[in-house]
Amino acid sequence: MCGIFGVAGLKDAAQLTYLGLYALQHRGQESAGIVSIDREGVSHAHRGMGLVQEVFPAETVRALPGDVAVGHTRYSTTGSSVLQNAQPMVVNYHQGPLALAHNGNLTNAQELREDLVRNGSIFQSTSDSEVLVHLIARSDARSPDDQILDALERVEGAYSLLVTIGSTMYAIVDPRGFRPLVLGSLGRGHVLASETCALDIVGAQLVRELHPGEWLKIENGVVTDLPPLAHAESRRCVFELIYFSRPDSTVFGESVDRVRRELGRQLAREHPAPGADCVFSVPDSANAMALGFAEASGLKLEHGLIRNHYVGRTFINPGQTTRTAKVHIKFNPVREVIAGKKVVVIDDSLVRGTTSRSLVQMIRQAGAREVHFRLASPPITGPCYYGIDTPSRSELIASSHSIDEIREHLGVDSLGYLSLEGTLRAVGGEDHRFCHACFSGQYPTALPDEVLETDILLNAAPR
Repeated sequence: MCGIFGVAGLKDAAQLTYLGLYALQHRGQESAGIVSIDREGVSHAHRGMGLVQEVFPAETVRALPGDVAVGHTRYSTTGSSVLQNAQPMVVNYHQGPLALAHNGNLTNAQELREDLVRNGSIFQSTSDSEVLVHLIARSDARSPDDQILDALERVEGAYSLLVTIGSTMYAIVDPRGFRPLVLGSLGRGHVLASETCALDIVGAQLVRELHPGEWLKIENGVVTDLPPLAHAESRRCVFELIYFSRPDSTVFGESVDRVRRELGRQLAREHPAPGADCVFSVPDSANAMALGFAEASGLKLEHGLIRNHYVGRTFINPGQTTRTAKVHIKFNPVREVIAGKKVVVIDDSLVRGTTSRSLVQMIRQAGAREVHFRLASPPITGPCYYGIDTPSRSELIASSHSIDEIREHLGVDSLGYLSLEGTLRAVGGEDHRFCHACFSGQYPTALPDEVLETDILLNAAPR
């Protein structure tokens, strides 16, 4: 999962992009980068490992002139967490500098990469995104529009893209629309972002969200809709609404906050906790879910866990050892709220179980009489190949353990997962709109060979 942000036709585009990346920091914390294009068509780039504020001191941003810029915050799903894989990628191209920022995963990247290498391509990174750059560069088509289209017709999987060729910017969403991308206006210029919260920080007005298969070109201040990509059934990532996106964003036409409150209400209906004294969230992504649960159940809403906001999101932090250590730094229980109480703890999801087990131990140590754990999504039983860091079934606790076994592992008195049906009702009630392969095993695209070899589809049914 990554955050992408682009500016076209606005003075100090890099400074606006910096602000936009700040608003998208929750989508990736490993690296950040900005490429700007000045009026002479020269590119200026800076990328670094770490958070946006660490990578971009004020003097660095000021050294990126131009009225066109594209930025990226990265959390790795394909390719290791090293500087060579930081984005945006930028190369010298016969039509001008080409910069590319990608959110998503290409499921056939390895196959394409091997073919490109056999034909003489030399790769500078291990990221799947670089495959797109090579495909564009090797296209025999005459115009940049057709060169990009050639490349897109060969790739499969999830991609929301910002591409600049010279001072022209392209914004593209794959035919299934896995990842969000929105267009905004600011004065006489335009802004593109993974989420609407990034438009808000720069004062841009939302024009529209790009539909699946939509791509557009911004050139000389004019937005041109290019012919849509080949049709495929829409499969928006439901996990965007459950966890990744910020609650102040509108994603896939839905208020993230509204959806999360409704997830909490559905959870209370499906898994009430009779006799409990209070309910509280695992902050911050489950805050709205706990509000909904409290509203539907009548339980008192409390602040039982306090989050240290100087620590990043544990789920998207690379490395299991780092995730485990950060749990103890990130959260602290409020003993006066918890001691002697039967508490309901709301979280958005359960992936590996490490974070939740540590949290339950903290809550027990704070004096809770009973701990009832409620999850506002179904069991995650299969990996995601479209941009979420669940690369193997072995990391997913629900893929190999029953709900009762997970309850014992967490050390809770009761455990309740929201059903897939309840989840879909909360997010809009239309099964066909969303990708829920991580819950259901129903993958909407062809899977890599290694997945088929492990028969993952036969083993991914929720237990």
